[in-house]
Amino acid sequence: MGNVTKYDMYLFGQGTHYDIYKKLGSHPGKRGKKTGVYFDVWAPNAKNVWVIGTFNDWDETKTPMKRLEPNGIYEAFVPEAKEGDLYKYLIETKDGRMLYKADPYANYAELRPGTASRIRDISDIKWTDSAWMEKRKANPNVYEQPMAIYEVHPGSWKRHPGREDDGFYTYRELAPALTEYVREMGYTHVELMGIAEYPFDGSWGYQVTGYYAPTSRYGTPEDFAYLVNYLHRHKIGVILDWVPAHFPRDAHGLAEFDGSCLYEYADPRKGEHPDWGTKIFDYGKNEVKNFLIGSALFWVEKFHVDGLRVDAVASMLYLDYGKQDGQWVANEYGENKNLDAIEFFRHINTLITGRNPGVMMIAEESTAWPMVTGPAKDGGLNFTYKWNMGWMHDFLDYMKLDPYFRKYNHNKMTFAMSYNYSEKYILVLSHDEVVHLKCSMINKMPGEMEDKFKNLKVGYAFMMGHPGKKLLFMGQDIAQLREWSEERELDWYLLEQPEHRELQEFVKELLTIYRKYPAMYSLDDKYEGFEWVNANDGDRSIYSFIRHGKTGRNNLLFVCNFTPVPRPDYRVGVPKKKQYTLILDSDDPRFGGCGAEKPAVYKSEKSECDGRPFSFAYELPAYGVAVFKF
Repeated sequence: MGNVTKYDMYLFGQGTHYDIYKKLGSHPGKRGKKTGVYFDVWAPNAKNVWVIGTFNDWDETKTPMKRLEPNGIYEAFVPEAKEGDLYKYLIETKDGRMLYKADPYANYAELRPGTASRIRDISDIKWTDSAWMEKRKANPNVYEQPMAIYEVHPGSWKRHPGREDDGFYTYRELAPALTEYVREMGYTHVELMGIAEYPFDGSWGYQVTGYYAPTSRYGTPEDFAYLVNYLHRHKIGVILDWVPAHFPRDAHGLAEFDGSCLYEYADPRKGEHPDWGTKIFDYGKNEVKNFLIGSALFWVEKFHVDGLRVDAVASMLYLDYGKQDGQWVANEYGENKNLDAIEFFRHINTLITGRNPGVMMIAEESTAWPMVTGPAKDGGLNFTYKWNMGWMHDFLDYMKLDPYFRKYNHNKMTFAMSYNYSEKYILVLSHDEVVHLKCSMINKMPGEMEDKFKNLKVGYAFMMGHPGKKLLFMGQDIAQLREWSEERELDWYLLEQPEHRELQEFVKELLTIYRKYPAMYSLDDKYEGFEWVNANDGDRSIYSFIRHGKTGRNNLLFVCNFTPVPRPDYRVGVPKKKQYTLILDSDDPRFGGCGAEKPAVYKSEKSECDGRPFSFAYELPAYGVAVFKF
């Protein structure tokens, strides 16, 4: 009896073999009384396939594989093969070429620049995160929970100095160090870039060759599981970047895998990204959909991941994405929508969130495509969240302006609320905004260095108060001066300087308030959760708004001044005759302010302001932020 059964092949052909990774790839097993390793690879258009590796001295004819019908899966059982051995598939194409391919379903790979797969038995990973997993299942409504994500590129977060290799932290070294930092700052989740195996460091993991393999740069699959387990045990969620949009042309990868366009669309107008030099998956082919769905389930169910951030969704949805006339083909209705990809998203998002309550599917989608987070039954794509790229671009455009010109662009900061309830959003300041000469976050800010820090603080405060879950890329919370590079660690030495420490302390305080008060997150996607006090104070570039909680207790009033002009006579309208307690003052010496004495509590009086019957006066500093609880 082989490893792959007729029933396996039937499900695979239907695109519904959801644990296909247990069958395809390399798996230790028995045949009769012999122990060895099963190798199974899908290569229906190949003429012949051999498995070659350290177990047969890379002898190209020693271990032929047997073809199984009807799918064209090739199988071999190799008694000599053992855990840790390197291997590849040698594929003879119908036109006589010989291709040396890594295993698409391998769970472990040779460290780059090597490109072979490595036999690894991951059937018995030990987990101790049951408390986290049970809680996630019991409280699946993520919309009412806080989510402040720390986006991390593991290879450049911290490094060991003076090591001859890259000095990477291993997954096991990263676990305590990253956990300590994330807990200390108050983030709720980490989002890890570049975990699925990839050949070229400069792609940051967005050109994947191993959809079922944690990258060997930082250790083994078990080591990666240790990292997830460790974060979970310390109540930190884990989100992975996942890239079903395209794959690289590397000779050992998926491109023209069996000599034909197997994983990609055959027509180059559908199957190639001219801008990126990559191949586009054929979402109409069941076995390809199964490969991708199986990969997503693999990370979620095998490695306990809490969410997948799906990269480049727009490039999948639009047939003409990044293409000139003549470089793309319309669908059967003459439109530019990829109907295969739409169906794929509805299937995978419904399946993953349905099988795993509390797990999130997050779309990095940069256009106005409707109902990205809408239910599939109503014609939506059924993602849990969508990155709010529109908010991000408006926010950054505004923050870069000299404060004098901000009054002419006041609506850039209010516009996002006009569409806030059309989707479930995450506000992001991601890695893409601090590379390729776009400047670090602090260096986007106008003015002298002191002004830059004040600008950044008021910007972060506005972001934290605005509806939507939150994401900051590593280094932004310490005001990293240089642009991010994957080739070096963050400039942690900056924390020896007071202004960087003070900004970090300010972000930490924002995150504390964010987690402490449900008004900050529990009604993000509901009209009753947010209310402008004054959205139109363009002349002074001041924004004031209220975040409401479900209970009516501990509502928060935000006042953000985006100019260097102090307002000693500032008066803000409020809904009730109540006491308003100051819980965040950017002028606090902890954050680098001058620390002028201020009352802790303000009583509103019957005095009309901002169209409201009650108000109170507050001394608002230059670039001042004040948050009041009532």
